[in-house]
Amino acid sequence: MNHPAARYQHRAFWLMGVLLLVSAGLLLLGVSVGSTGFESVLNMQRDPQAMQIIWEIRLPRTAGAWLAGALLGLAGAVAQGLFRNPLADPYLLGSASGAALGVALAMALFGVSPLATHWVARIGLTGAAFVGAVAAVLLTLLLAKGVQHTLRLLLAGVIVGVVLGAFSSLILLLTPDIMQAMQAFMLGSTAFVGWTACAIMLGVFVFCLLAAWMMSHVLDGLALGEATAQSLGLRLPQMRAALVAVLALATGTAVAQTGLIAFVGLAAPHLVRSVIKTTHGRLIVLSSLTGAVLLTAADILARGLIAPQELPVGVLTAVLGGGYLLWLMHRRTGRGAGL
Repeated sequence: MNHPAARYQHRAFWLMGVLLLVSAGLLLLGVSVGSTGFESVLNMQRDPQAMQIIWEIRLPRTAGAWLAGALLGLAGAVAQGLFRNPLADPYLLGSASGAALGVALAMALFGVSPLATHWVARIGLTGAAFVGAVAAVLLTLLLAKGVQHTLRLLLAGVIVGVVLGAFSSLILLLTPDIMQAMQAFMLGSTAFVGWTACAIMLGVFVFCLLAAWMMSHVLDGLALGEATAQSLGLRLPQMRAALVAVLALATGTAVAQTGLIAFVGLAAPHLVRSVIKTTHGRLIVLSSLTGAVLLTAADILARGLIAPQELPVGVLTAVLGGGYLLWLMHRRTGRGAGL
């Protein structure tokens, strides 16, 4: 009989291969779906204008959706392991509210004097979202007085999210002309992702994946309890701070490029754990691939369901991801277990 660890490892590699194959299929499908619905790439190769649309719009958008989903899936796995909470998501430390506030401030300042908007024009809305997300995480860490106490960090993140969200709402009330543009950011969109954004997300994803994988033993130790993790000689304060940095960087980069996309980071680790039981090292990799598949599939559906009109991709991920988690909670509640 095979050892259980060997079976889990084999199943993990099998799942990884399936996710990579599905990703390749979605990439091909993504470049075939546009405002006119589905059209085979083979039929478009003879049209130079159609090929330009594929290379400059559809391909970077599909690749960007994959990378943003991978970043959110990675951040979700890190957040749930770090806080030992299956309901933790990448936006737990206030990064979503911070990004929204950054974008709202940038849009509002565009209507003021050129001197006031010079720095805003230089960093752009993407930069404003990233700066806002990182600033919110730093504010959470300041309120929590570091990363030593998980509960304090969670409470600080909730407070920062609520307060910054209130400031964003106040800005929208004072400048209602930015409401429509803010709505697009709040609902999430991959429509404006280009090759530069893909390159940035790829670089950040590779860095965060390597860093999180190298520190995955810390998450394994935390899963056994803080006392056990400390008895294993793990340097918890430093490692927690590094993992929070990875979480903030991955989340901030994804949000800056695609807006607020719900449930991908929360659902991806749950989907992986529903298939296999594995260590956090493999969970982080598999959650990244699962998040990438989820967001890419949702983006293709958003483009093709009511073409030539387009649904906000964040709405689809919220409906599909929320529906899955409700079903999962109902199934496990029936068995007498928690989420």
